[in-house]
Amino acid sequence: MKTYSAKVSELDKQWLIIDAEDVVLGRLAAEVATRLRGKHKPTYTPNMDCGDNIIVINAERVKLTGRKLENKYYFWHTGYPGGIKSRTAGKLLSGKTPETVVKNAVKRMIPKGPLGKQQLGNLKVYAGAEHPHEAQKPKVLDLSVINPKNKRNSLRG
Repeated sequence: MKTYSAKVSELDKQWLIIDAEDVVLGRLAAEVATRLRGKHKPTYTPNMDCGDNIIVINAERVKLTGRKLENKYYFWHTGYPGGIKSRTAGKLLSGKTPETVVKNAVKRMIPKGPLGKQQLGNLKVYAGAEHPHEAQKPKVLDLSVINPKNKRNSLRG
């Protein structure tokens, strides 16, 4: 039996839209990373970009379990001596760019290298419900249908 290897002409890329409202961040990122890489398709080829284009809306309303809003830190360095900076996940979600929390979570689940950067380019994240990709006619992907644990009620935190 021969190993199947997809060709560029055989790739079928779709546009999917995911509403991140009340969805747990890690579960959202894992599903998005899987679909960006194309591992959900039977024609998956590891050295090709065979994943879908994904639009994530309402990134500012994503849920974090436990006390991660106060205890999870994002670090960066300015390049100057003693220039390490940090922000909590709660401050990032309530700040100017709440979509960075979702982007970082997905980015850290995708392999590093040129192919990973290309696949990450197929991800579009927006803080609100508006997005400029109506012309692509994206299909809605509901994560709560896949697994009921993906969505958190506001009562349970």
